[in-house]
Amino acid sequence: MGILKVLFYLIFPVIHAFNDCPVSLCGNFSLPIRFPFTLEGEQSPYCGYPGFNLICSNQRNSVLELPYSGEFYVRNINYLTQQIQLYDPDNCLPKRLLSLNFSNSPFIATFSRDYTFLSCSSQKNIGSQFIPIDCLSNSTYFVSAIPSVNLANSIPGSCSVIKRLLVPVARQERFGENIKDNLSADLQLTWDKPDCSYCETHGLMCGLESVYNNQVVCMSDYQAGTSRQGLKIFRIIALCITGPALIFVMLMATCVCYNDRIANITRNAASRSAPAAISPQPDVIIATGLDESTIESYEKVVLGDSRRVPGPNDGCCWICLSEYNSKETIRSIPECKHCFHADCIDEWLRMNVTCPVCRNSPAPSPLNVASSDV
Repeated sequence: MGILKVLFYLIFPVIHAFNDCPVSLCGNFSLPIRFPFTLEGEQSPYCGYPGFNLICSNQRNSVLELPYSGEFYVRNINYLTQQIQLYDPDNCLPKRLLSLNFSNSPFIATFSRDYTFLSCSSQKNIGSQFIPIDCLSNSTYFVSAIPSVNLANSIPGSCSVIKRLLVPVARQERFGENIKDNLSADLQLTWDKPDCSYCETHGLMCGLESVYNNQVVCMSDYQAGTSRQGLKIFRIIALCITGPALIFVMLMATCVCYNDRIANITRNAASRSAPAAISPQPDVIIATGLDESTIESYEKVVLGDSRRVPGPNDGCCWICLSEYNSKETIRSIPECKHCFHADCIDEWLRMNVTCPVCRNSPAPSPLNVASSDV
């Protein structure tokens, strides 16, 4: 799934930037909207610069939303001087000024003037410069905004300060000018980034160098058309390559998942049908020597006082290495005639079929010779 996400985010901007970026129109004033602005729903977001998104309302008004100050209607955009003219949808701009905040916005005031907002209980004897702001006033009090420089002397006793702030204005204040204003004029803002002033001054088109960065470049109409055509061809080729690649990756991922599922089913079935573990059985010792009847058929004698044996190995038993004593029972193996203590050779022959001395295999004795003293 990680590969699919990477491919999706690689293809997504290509698809969105696939369209050209024509000039759009919105509003009763047929306001042309082009780079760095984009019109939501009509232009790709890659046709503009971050923070310059406009909305065309149902009443055909171009709307700009400032992150911390809400929506304003756009009256005009001057692309050469990089200025935008805004007004309040409710026609009470002074109220909006009291909470105006340009944070996280690319726009700043063209010029600013220090104003003091006053709330006054009566308009008598306070001077003609205190112009009521109708949308903020009522029958019991009125609100007025006065340039702070004009209040250098004093504030009338019937008035109290609401707030003092810098208000964006259309032009810079002239020295000694006596300003009377109810702040009903539009809000004048400008932007310094992106800087398209060079392109606009030389009659060139301003736009992003690439959909993958915010580098601004200038180009003529012909270059822009050629560039867009070349970029379109490149994106078609890229889409033709990445599209099948995406399908192939999806098929491979499906096959891998299918094989894993089959393997899991097979393992589970094998574990359910496996026989119970068989406990190891004790080893069975299989006798490899002679049977008792054959052993008993071999000659057996009881030694006398002379302790002589009938075979060549007189003196001691070659199995226990003990000397023979009188009265001990001795057994002799046929053919080779080697003799041993009866108990020793009997135990040997029960596990072996050869003589412990010469390793010859003895033949059964035809007779069981009775015991006799030697």
